[in-house]
Amino acid sequence: MGNPGDDGRLPIIYVRGFAGNGSAINSAVDDPFYGFSQGSVHVRSDSRGRAQFHQFESPMLRLITDHKYEVPVHGDQWAFLEGVATATVNPASIWIYRFYDNSADTFAEEPDSFSFETAARDLFKLIKLVLDRTGAPKVFLVAHSMGGLICRSLLQRVIPEDSADADGNVDPAAGTRYVARVFTYATPHGGISFAIGFGLLERIRDATGIHGADIFGPDRMYDYLTPAARRSDLTRDGFKGTEIPAGSFPVDELFCLVGSNPEDYDVALGLSSKAVGARSDGLVQIDNAAVRGAPLAIVHRAHSGRYGIVNSEEGYQNLQRFLFGDLKVQIELVGFTVGRSAPDEVEFQLDVALAIRGLPVLVHEQTAAHFCPIQIERWKEGNPIDSPQPLLTTFLSSHAPRPLVGGKAVPRLRHALRLRLLSMVEKQGRFFFDDHMEQTEDWQDTLVVDIQPPSPGQPLPRGWAAWNSTIPTALRDWDPEDKDRLVDQDKTANRWRGRIDVPDLMKPLLGDNAGLQITVTPRVLPV
Repeated sequence: MGNPGDDGRLPIIYVRGFAGNGSAINSAVDDPFYGFSQGSVHVRSDSRGRAQFHQFESPMLRLITDHKYEVPVHGDQWAFLEGVATATVNPASIWIYRFYDNSADTFAEEPDSFSFETAARDLFKLIKLVLDRTGAPKVFLVAHSMGGLICRSLLQRVIPEDSADADGNVDPAAGTRYVARVFTYATPHGGISFAIGFGLLERIRDATGIHGADIFGPDRMYDYLTPAARRSDLTRDGFKGTEIPAGSFPVDELFCLVGSNPEDYDVALGLSSKAVGARSDGLVQIDNAAVRGAPLAIVHRAHSGRYGIVNSEEGYQNLQRFLFGDLKVQIELVGFTVGRSAPDEVEFQLDVALAIRGLPVLVHEQTAAHFCPIQIERWKEGNPIDSPQPLLTTFLSSHAPRPLVGGKAVPRLRHALRLRLLSMVEKQGRFFFDDHMEQTEDWQDTLVVDIQPPSPGQPLPRGWAAWNSTIPTALRDWDPEDKDRLVDQDKTANRWRGRIDVPDLMKPLLGDNAGLQITVTPRVLPV
């Protein structure tokens, strides 16, 4: 028998989001799993045009069925953990951090006021208890909305201050002793701001602290994210919520799932989504939903509710791949020099969508229709574009079940990257449509990539790729040939990097040396 965590399954602690006032807190605590057990039902069109159900069980049930996790509630998690011996509980277990219970008047006549700082400190107590009783080396944290800020307060302030030396010096990376990875759903890492009011709404919120919502303002965020001992060098003036200071918890081990669907967020009769604007999930603006430098994915989901980001297949697929994936895949544009002969007022945007074989959803979707395309730097005389432009980072598991083709499991991991280049004429902040063709792209194609994971006789991955426009068969029938094999161009140990040029027909538009660069790095759990 191996040590706890050797199979990649560490204890998972779920931290829910903001509930606000008393009645909302009461509703939250009525759910034994604080929302982590909620699934959804969607519809797709079948071959006869009829709507058919597509059920998503919930992230909790999928972790139980796909990865054999247990949920040892036993009436009261804390009482159960406190009553069992060290290293006797299954490390592959899920724990719900119920920090709102003492603030519900359904449990007490005079409930305690919710305290963000207390929630962060008590999360540390739960983590230490879970680690002791399971024998696991570290935990995974999975958080929704405000829960992600509680996790960051834990990692950036609570644990460093708790482990300070006798002189009060803190180790900003102390949280890595307890936490391996953090996954956040729709967390306002940069706070919550509004598209209306010219800052007045934020000032009123932060001054009054209405329902405790000032925790999403920069002053309170600076306070609970910054250790007191470091405030002389990490000043309020230089604070940005979307940045984690160097030397703290590594951003590579923090994943940010970002929502782009405000229409289905119906809180406050839809007033919230109108206030934060179209470029949001209905509560958190896209630009505020990710930590700089951290891997992220954007999915067309609302902040919560019927079509919420937590109870979505897209969310779960990103979650399990980040927590358990052993291959990190990064895709970048290289050599794109669009706009060489276009007038200065022409701007270029790129839609990007990622599909993985065997999944019914896109795991990443960044499009102009959802107000979040990638802005492409256009070529300008005397300003060469010589550095790769990141498109996305995703994770794959070489141990995940493979589709069966001809009764045999396919040997490679396949994903398809859909790219769509659009251009618009913009002058002094206004669009002009004189010669515009609405929703008509300058270029569109799909890159199909096969990754063969490492094996005992093959220490590095291998890759094959082809543009859909050059594949004469249905994608499911494509069998890569030697000409599709990508040569490893990186001699760095423990890393594979291949490149594919864009089709020759598109080089006059995209650039003579335009292509995509794919980097695959084997990934080890930091325990």
